[in-house]
Amino acid sequence: MQDNHSLIDTITSMFVPIHKDGYKFVIGFAVITLVLISISHLLGWLGILATIWCAYFFRDPERFPPDRQNVVVAPADGRVSAIERVAAPKELDLDGAECVRVSIFLSVFDVHINRMPVAGKIRKLTYVPGKFLNADLDKASEENERQCLTLETAQGIRIGCVQIAGLVARRIVTFVSESDTLGLGERFGLIRFGSRTDVYLPPGSEALVRVGQTAVGGETVLAELRDRNG
Repeated sequence: MQDNHSLIDTITSMFVPIHKDGYKFVIGFAVITLVLISISHLLGWLGILATIWCAYFFRDPERFPPDRQNVVVAPADGRVSAIERVAAPKELDLDGAECVRVSIFLSVFDVHINRMPVAGKIRKLTYVPGKFLNADLDKASEENERQCLTLETAQGIRIGCVQIAGLVARRIVTFVSESDTLGLGERFGLIRFGSRTDVYLPPGSEALVRVGQTAVGGETVLAELRDRNG
């Protein structure tokens, strides 16, 4: 019975809403598939598989953030690829403080919707043009195209979140504007086709995840924030 439930859960997870940003891509794949079908049945089947994958890529499942105060959750689905103490990028305007950077690598099979790691206000948005190196490389944080967000909680704690384009990803999409206020786990953007998202935790923070762990965007707790007066 348990195996049957697991199979049902797996199948159900494949049929979730598609984010509106993906509609044009799915339609484009479907149109190309119709052309391929008229040329060859084999090419047609390949087109069908590609269209299904495209719809799967842009899936937008509901997520349920933890009912806890002062937590930082994963901004994206994927594998925790690195946890390092580094100087905050100047684009985040965090005064160059040494932060704990948690990097999450998104494969082309992960959900690519990005979610707020904390509840708070968008204090700063900075787009940085750059290269399209493999997002799993450490230097991708400094050399790749990226969108930097500086977030501030109601307690005045600031953290950074950076969307990084990858080897296949060629478009970073951000749904928010400076001064917008969002809740924990709310959607703020997406990256198309393979990428990475970095979170810069305040100095003195300790990551509650480990390298190699699979993170679930909007749900997996990365760290707990310390009270500024504590």
